[in-house]
Amino acid sequence: MTETVNDGERNTADVTGLLPGGLSRELREALEVTPVSTLSSALRKRGYVDVFIDGVSTNQPGVRMVGPARTLRFLPHRPDLFASHAVGHNAQKRAFDTVNEGEVLVIDARGERGSGTVGDILALRAHLRGAAGILTDGGVRDWAQVAAIGIPVFSQGAHPSVLGRRHVPWETDVAVACGGAAVVPGDIIVGDADGAIVIPAALVGEIVAEAVAQEQEDAWVAEHVAAGHSIEGLFPPNAEWAAKYREQRRS
Repeated sequence: MTETVNDGERNTADVTGLLPGGLSRELREALEVTPVSTLSSALRKRGYVDVFIDGVSTNQPGVRMVGPARTLRFLPHRPDLFASHAVGHNAQKRAFDTVNEGEVLVIDARGERGSGTVGDILALRAHLRGAAGILTDGGVRDWAQVAAIGIPVFSQGAHPSVLGRRHVPWETDVAVACGGAAVVPGDIIVGDADGAIVIPAALVGEIVAEAVAQEQEDAWVAEHVAAGHSIEGLFPPNAEWAAKYREQRRS
């Protein structure tokens, strides 16, 4: 499904070379092909060991999700708070109405999977806004219909309940906790078949550079393993194998 946008809703690439969502073309292209597992290894070397969005998986197997985070936070359900904050154009609706092209909408549902946090109408709105994906540590209503829309959604799975069973839509564009990880607006979210992680925006350049180099080395190691070499000394490369790798890279 397509939408004609003529009201200035979507961001577009500008003269700085940034794509919608604020990433450079080079960084986005690299993130779109670099495994989450390799990115996580580069983060771990810098002490970032709690950047995994635990418990979530994708509704679009084979489709990656990359983009800066926009955030939405839910509170636990309470009748008075739901009456005051869930009416009208509430925080949930505002988040889906304002997510920009290339961004990932991150929903803090406190890991509560006993209620839907997004359904087909809201997912369709995000898709038509050009969002890169939706990440929630809660449930998803209208599972089959949301999957058919085509937007990547990482979640804890399907649940038929409406929002008010467990949640109050509270605020947007604040630091949140999602799947046990802290997410600040603008952090880079990457998701693939292994799951989803958070990369602090200030680190994304060096993380990508190291991860790309690691992928090249791992591919070289895999070629030698496939040719029948033992992994002893080869994985990871010892001094001898590392020298061979450097020499091949130079040539």
